[in-house]
Amino acid sequence: MPNLVVLVLLASLRAVTAKHGSPAPAPTPEVPSNISSPAAAPTLVMPIPAPHTPQSFSPSYISSPAAAPTPGMPSSDPSNPQSFSPSYISSPAAAPTPEMPSSTPHTPQSFSPSYTGSPAASPSIPSSSEILVPSLPNPYSSPPSSQDHSPHDATPAAAPSDSFPSSAPVPSPQDSFPSYISPLAAPTPSQPSTAIPSPARPTPSPSAKLRLKVGYYKRSCPQAENIIRAAVRSATSKNPGIGAGLIRLHFHDCFVQGCDASVLLDPTPTNPQPEKLSPPNVQSLRGFEVIDLAKKALEKVCPGRVSCADIMAFAARDASLFLSSGRINFQMPAGRLDGRVSLSSEALQFLPPPFFNLSQLVANFKAKNLDEDDLVVLSGAHTIGVSHCSSFTGFLAPNPPAMDPAFAAKIQSKCALSSNTSSGPTVMQDIVTPDRLDSRYYTNILKRNVLFASDAALMSSQRTSIKVLENAFVPSRWEMRFAKAMVKMAAIELKTAANGEIRRMCRVINN
Repeated sequence: MPNLVVLVLLASLRAVTAKHGSPAPAPTPEVPSNISSPAAAPTLVMPIPAPHTPQSFSPSYISSPAAAPTPGMPSSDPSNPQSFSPSYISSPAAAPTPEMPSSTPHTPQSFSPSYTGSPAASPSIPSSSEILVPSLPNPYSSPPSSQDHSPHDATPAAAPSDSFPSSAPVPSPQDSFPSYISPLAAPTPSQPSTAIPSPARPTPSPSAKLRLKVGYYKRSCPQAENIIRAAVRSATSKNPGIGAGLIRLHFHDCFVQGCDASVLLDPTPTNPQPEKLSPPNVQSLRGFEVIDLAKKALEKVCPGRVSCADIMAFAARDASLFLSSGRINFQMPAGRLDGRVSLSSEALQFLPPPFFNLSQLVANFKAKNLDEDDLVVLSGAHTIGVSHCSSFTGFLAPNPPAMDPAFAAKIQSKCALSSNTSSGPTVMQDIVTPDRLDSRYYTNILKRNVLFASDAALMSSQRTSIKVLENAFVPSRWEMRFAKAMVKMAAIELKTAANGEIRRMCRVINN
């Protein structure tokens, strides 16, 4: 019986073999390929001891196994370019190719190298409109009042330091100074003075000052400044003393009734004592004929357009130019009107006499909106011209302590101590360079070679003494300051349409 069972089993085995092939070999550690085994299949949850090649798991729809991330790699942050960008991609232009699928579209910023900043963070080149420096506001460029006779230009006025077109190519005063010179100090409160009997005159109103403008006659009378300059050039070339007279004439005009040409008015039956006949002015002012010639020429070209006050301001500017050999060259704003009032008593009241002390001088200039620096700088005009002995004989006798003895002896030889008339002898104010507008005046002060007590008074305080030293040893400093002070003085108490006019003749008011 057992044999029969064995035979049956063998027959069954042959039948199976004939149907399925030869029997399987002996069991080995590997699992047959047609049998699934949990232990044999690779799982994603188990750690991978070694990196797998892309071919072993890349999906069939990825055309380039090297271009796609492998599932076996740890998941990375898409914002980190090193975690998914191939090594040959160095810029945003080398972004993944379109055939690579991406679940999240990346912008260039998400994979740009660390040294590439965003467009907003990178420095940009400013446009031309951004690098243009806006012009500083010009106090002379506001529109004119309805009573102005000359239209203003649309363009802003040029700075006073710009050179006049017809002037010689000379250096223009600038706003900067050597590093060792401190900026202009703020005006210090002046000591009260009893020498000026009347209260201080009001300072110019802002509306009046804003009427002034450089190039005021550019359209209404384009040749105005050239005509005036030609008249001044002709006069100063024949007699430099006329140039000194024009500067002094402008100063004496502005300190009485403002810069309104009131000093030019002749006496009339209704006003027998105008400013020009006042003791500080009579037989000492010069340059009237130059103003008359310029006005006559202007009336032929531009009748009723150019005021006598502007002619005086331009003439003083041009005289400064010629007497300094072009070193003092500046623009003078215009737009003044001529006044109708001229009183001899006001000249005595407001013009500083040559015997004033420093506190009196400071108070006098303060009343005209001029500060201590303006006082020292404008006094430098005493470097040119002549002075009547009657103006300083009191300073000479008997032995002036503020005057050098040798210089005093020389002056005394020319001036009789008993001379007390304005028509007496005259002496040069600067015996070294009498016909040149330069800083020699301040050297003369240091040497005590000055004529007036008001000149010597500038050394009576530490503040003004320092200014004198600066002007004496740095001539360019004084030249620049003088130009500025002349423009500032030329804006004192301007007339308006209510009390001003443009005269047809400078010596008489209009009917």
